[in-house]
Amino acid sequence: MFKCDMCGECCRNLDKSPIYDKLHNGDGICIYLNGNLCSIYNDRPLICRVEKAYDFFFKNDISYDEYLKLNYECCEILKKKE
Repeated sequence: MFKCDMCGECCRNLDKSPIYDKLHNGDGICIYLNGNLCSIYNDRPLICRVEKAYDFFFKNDISYDEYLKLNYECCEILKKKE
């Protein structure tokens, strides 16, 4: 399971991928971000759900452990930008 520390950096950098274009207004910040938390967390899009996104999009291409590792690496890169 992905252990999120709720820093909100992933939600402040949505302009890094066109997958998230409908979730921000061109500034990269999710329109649903409130402080560091998602205001629609229980109803957030599939692409925002690490485990479910793996099952739907990535499980045929990469192992779950490698997927988590890549997610953590991206998380750390975003945190260092602060």
